[in-house]
Amino acid sequence: MKSLNPKIADWHGKRVWIVGASSGIGAALARQLEKAGARLALSARRETALREIGAEEDLILPVDVADAEALQRASDLLLDRWGGIDLVVYCAGVYTPMRAWEIDLAVVRGALTINLQGAYNLLAAIVPVFTGNGAGGICLVSSVAGYTGLPKALAYGPGKAALINLAQILYTDLSPRGIGVYLVNPGFVATRLTQNNDFKMPALITPEEAAQEIVAGLGKGLFEIHFPKRFTGWMKWLGRMPDRIRFYLLGKAVQS
Repeated sequence: MKSLNPKIADWHGKRVWIVGASSGIGAALARQLEKAGARLALSARRETALREIGAEEDLILPVDVADAEALQRASDLLLDRWGGIDLVVYCAGVYTPMRAWEIDLAVVRGALTINLQGAYNLLAAIVPVFTGNGAGGICLVSSVAGYTGLPKALAYGPGKAALINLAQILYTDLSPRGIGVYLVNPGFVATRLTQNNDFKMPALITPEEAAQEIVAGLGKGLFEIHFPKRFTGWMKWLGRMPDRIRFYLLGKAVQS
């Protein structure tokens, strides 16, 4: 059966822009692609962290994803330096545990800005380039928290659910034009974000393991790359459950 996306198996010389590369999954992915021979541009707000991660030949482009004009300038600079971009990975994200009775509008706005609006800001800069060339790849890193409403994900889950929906729309629009769209839905990954959790996280994996899963999924040309499957498979099943059963199971999980 034909893969849904172009398979990216040979990374040598591939021009990859990772947005959200200063820590966690983005940093681990940068290190792995560096070893595989990709040409990297690394973006995030923290320039010092980017320089600690990137190799000497990597392009370091500090940017705030909330600033659409800054992303456009970074894209223009990359096109000038490289002559093109083969893959853009949107890996920026923030997470603050929150229950309904703890709603903090400033935190919610910040989460939606980085987790969702930032992706739109990047797309506005890069999609015209890819459609003009009839080639390129867009990889959006969402979360299994977007599969169904989870406790403590009040500010996080809705943005991730929207990102999943966005990736599906992008695929429908852009795949016929020769552009790959890849959606990444990790389970629990040991990063500075999940350090905020005060509960036991099932099937917790390292950022390096997450990066390996992403590279493997891109190599297969998958649309959705989700991992670890022993957890994400269960989350997919939960999202398809009748409301009464799903809410009962989530209620039990909160009480445990």
